[in-house]
Amino acid sequence: MRILFIASNRIGDAVLSTGLLGGLIERYPGAEFWVACGPLATGVFRHAPGVTRIIEMRKEKRAGHWRKLLKATMFHRFEAVIDLRGSATAWLLWTRKRHILKPDHTLHRVVHNANVAGFSPPPDPRVWPGAELQARARTVIPDGMQVLAIGPAAAWEGKMWPADRFAELARRLLGPGGAMEGAHLLVTGGPGDRAACQPVLDAVPESHRIDLVGAAIDETAACFERVRLYVGNDSGLMHLAAAAGAPTVGLFGPSDDAIYAPWGPKTVAVRVPRAVGEVRAGEGVEKDWHGRNHMEDLAVETVLEAATALLAQTDVSGQNAVPILEKGNLS
Repeated sequence: MRILFIASNRIGDAVLSTGLLGGLIERYPGAEFWVACGPLATGVFRHAPGVTRIIEMRKEKRAGHWRKLLKATMFHRFEAVIDLRGSATAWLLWTRKRHILKPDHTLHRVVHNANVAGFSPPPDPRVWPGAELQARARTVIPDGMQVLAIGPAAAWEGKMWPADRFAELARRLLGPGGAMEGAHLLVTGGPGDRAACQPVLDAVPESHRIDLVGAAIDETAACFERVRLYVGNDSGLMHLAAAAGAPTVGLFGPSDDAIYAPWGPKTVAVRVPRAVGEVRAGEGVEKDWHGRNHMEDLAVETVLEAATALLAQTDVSGQNAVPILEKGNLS
């Protein structure tokens, strides 16, 4: 039995689709899964059980990447094709079942994905780092080490809380009297995010730094399984931390937390003081964004309060100690 799962190019959307993929793996035990996704997202799926092939869809002119996907799949039979890109591909392949995502800008992405294949309640996103990387993560973050993870970067500048505020947050959480006094600081970002990440790393002595800037997605996921708390902008790494089970505080301004808040019982979204519609009014769309950085309106004290509250509601292993705040926003 073979199943084709067409996922996103973006890391965040790919992570949010792992709940659906995990549910399908459980629905079709023993099935062979082929995953088609963008090159940045391959690490999300590489070690997933049952995934025997990953088809990398590197964007090409004149939809060349879609033609390559068809070439790789059209002479095979599938039990089901799940297309989260909403393309016509599923209609061109021999398959018994077709599940094609249709646009819906009202539902959280996890719920939206789950609905395409009839899952209710939606399966939670998850990570599959693989045993080798989990063993390596235990050497980076040994048992008993407390780690605050921070993700200061994002896909575009309008979503980024200033690096100096992340640095101040780290100093207040990790310094004398802080909720994580004496803990280590892990900073993570993509290969091109060094400028955004370095000021945060510099907030603590070198002996207490864990530098994962530029690390592979699956390596980062394995480390996220072992951190005490993650704080970061709305980004793929934020979703990866939440999927790994880390208590996660996600920071939002021009992006919609109703759709992209971190998912899970140990997560909270913290917004700037205005709703997303107010922030976006008159600013244009992402690619044309020339407005001011509304993330500057988010105070360190607001994020610190959210982080401290989440720490208080989870024990040192990251498991719930008392019921977490209702899923939603703090502002």
